[in-house]
Amino acid sequence: MKTSKEIKHLVNQVIKLVEADKQSEIRLNANGGNSILLVCPPEQENEFIDTLLKMMNSSNYQNIDINDLLISYTKKSKDDLEEAFKLLQSSLYQIFKSPEGESNDDFFNYIICEIKSAFKKNKIPVLYNTGALYGTGIDNIHLMENKVVMNSNSPLIILYPATQQGDKLMFLNSRPASKYRCMIIK
Repeated sequence: MKTSKEIKHLVNQVIKLVEADKQSEIRLNANGGNSILLVCPPEQENEFIDTLLKMMNSSNYQNIDINDLLISYTKKSKDDLEEAFKLLQSSLYQIFKSPEGESNDDFFNYIICEIKSAFKKNKIPVLYNTGALYGTGIDNIHLMENKVVMNSNSPLIILYPATQQGDKLMFLNSRPASKYRCMIIK
């Protein structure tokens, strides 16, 4: 368990890294990527979110709640989702993220549009409540390797509920996470 002071220190570390305009350091540590994974213990995610929202509330950041996006997406796409659910019962994850090469109005693109919107406003997108992605077929690597994120002048920050098991980072304590295109702060 991390103390409140440790959580603030980690968030402050991310803020200093981003606001010091250390893009080359981020890209070097992220294997050419443009993302920062702020890893938090899943049981402390709400504490991290509270701290993030307090500390990253300036005009420099756009906080994006993946839970809210998922609800908004499902309301907007209700009829299409019902039809897709009937058609894709054996591969439900395709409802939220179309196979590579297909471009549909899916949840993945909905998230990317939010990220792109933040970049257009010269804000740094901060994703939180990313546990909502579990089971959607959308992994952190899909977001981190998207051309919108890779080509941006600012990094994408992802609050990532995970635990360390040996040399592996486990998303929600259950799935191995990609650490390839991101700088990890834990």
